[in-house]
Amino acid sequence: MSENQPGPAQMAADHPPYGAVVVPLHGEIDLLTLPALSQRLDALTEDPRPDLVLDLRPVAFIDCAGLGVLCRARNRTLARRGRLRLVADTPGFLGLLRATGLSGVFEVLPSPPPASVPDPDGTSH
Repeated sequence: MSENQPGPAQMAADHPPYGAVVVPLHGEIDLLTLPALSQRLDALTEDPRPDLVLDLRPVAFIDCAGLGVLCRARNRTLARRGRLRLVADTPGFLGLLRATGLSGVFEVLPSPPPASVPDPDGTSH
């Protein structure tokens, strides 16, 4: 049974005032959860230069269809001159990326990046 049903607790996005949008995903990413997840990721990648971080650490299972959705989000982000990063630290998921030839395709982080803080002149660092 899939736990990654759409809803604020499962697919909330953290919108910091500066920096990337961090989206924690939970449960399973499979055929049952793909429609809602695809719709959410399409919305998050529709603007110019999206900066998106998908936190996959709480994900218990992802199948090849789930990897396809991640690839689609990556392609949409790159087409809009944006950036997509995955947060993953489990050997199983990292091994899956290697086995499918996707380990060099995604930027994978062990933890979410720190939020950017604006300087007094209005720029962020």
